[in-house]
Amino acid sequence: MVSERSELLRDLAQRIADALPLEVEEIVLTGSVSRGTADDASDIEMLIVTPEQFALADCYEHARAAGLENVDSWGDQSVPTRRVSGMLEGVPIELIWWSRELAESSVDAFFELDVSSGADAIVNGVPLRTSGSLARWQARLADYPEKLAKARIESAALPWGGFAAAGLLTLIRPGERLALVEWNFDGALRVLAIVHALNRVWPPTTKRLAARVESLAVKPERLVERIGEALSETDPRRALLVLTELQLDAVSLAPAGPNVNRAREWLAEGVELLSEL
Repeated sequence: MVSERSELLRDLAQRIADALPLEVEEIVLTGSVSRGTADDASDIEMLIVTPEQFALADCYEHARAAGLENVDSWGDQSVPTRRVSGMLEGVPIELIWWSRELAESSVDAFFELDVSSGADAIVNGVPLRTSGSLARWQARLADYPEKLAKARIESAALPWGGFAAAGLLTLIRPGERLALVEWNFDGALRVLAIVHALNRVWPPTTKRLAARVESLAVKPERLVERIGEALSETDPRRALLVLTELQLDAVSLAPAGPNVNRAREWLAEGVELLSEL
């Protein structure tokens, strides 16, 4: 069900799209508004595709012409992507400007091992103005290759092994809270990478995680709850044990492979060591 706030923000986004110059050939609404889950804290995110790359100053000018106030940019301004932010009627607006060439190469890159985000925004994008490119990209992204899924699972499992499992115990020494949180946070992201690959789902952001993984058929039990417990548990041993058990459950669901096989043994040993303390 589309939230009432999503409907209001979609109308506002359409007004922005309608005010942009005719040479803009693709305007895609992304983020929580496109998924229909926006609330009072949500912003409007849009991808804008132009025939050629626009200068940042031109993006500013078009954003202001569409009614945006407090226009600014963020991120690395030396890259081809133009990132323009602003406000309209009290709503934060984020506009990502791509040239047609950059858009096509970015979609190509989604099928590479090291590109872990972005595809989900296109898959769930809503066209506000289109020349047909969005539908073509979505059709292409409907096929998540098995080879890519296996490669991403192997990559995610890579750090879990290669040194003695007893090395995990260094993370629960007094004064090592930052190292423990860093390890658990990275481990949680890797578990999610495995789960999304197992389900052939392009990885989304971690916002609204419970809703996003609810429909996934293959996942460890209580996935979201266990991540939350591992990151909030005050007892270091318990926090590490919860996350290590979750990692083990994730690789147990994965197809066999060099990194996965090693991780299964190593994580099992880690669980045993932590359980005995």
